[in-house]
Amino acid sequence: MFSKSCQYAIRAVLYLADKGKDGQCVGVKEIAETLEVPGPFLAKLLQQLSRNQLIGSTKGPHGGFCMTSAHLQASLIRVIECIDGPEVFSSCVLGLPACNAANPCPLHYQSLAYKQGMLKILKDKTIAEVAQQVPEIV
Repeated sequence: MFSKSCQYAIRAVLYLADKGKDGQCVGVKEIAETLEVPGPFLAKLLQQLSRNQLIGSTKGPHGGFCMTSAHLQASLIRVIECIDGPEVFSSCVLGLPACNAANPCPLHYQSLAYKQGMLKILKDKTIAEVAQQVPEIV
């Protein structure tokens, strides 16, 4: 359902929720190596999350990315919408441009219920709650 970019961003945010809380900075290299994702690509995603105030960042030799208590209280849906956009929950699962209630694709109604359920869950879950429920971030 989510792009590879979004999956990387979610994993990075959950990693930061564990390792970069309380303002403790974690470098891109450490995150990328631990999560086994491409460093330059992850850096761009983290910068986008930082610009949207979903994570904190500090420049310099001891800089990196971190999370404050305010970041941890953001809902996970904000990370998804930041990377994949809000249309991820309203677009056709088959990628058809004219799929809607008036002109449904073969999977429209089944996927609609699933997407609405996921949307509710993701709006109600904070980053901190999800991070606590993930047994192993990596």
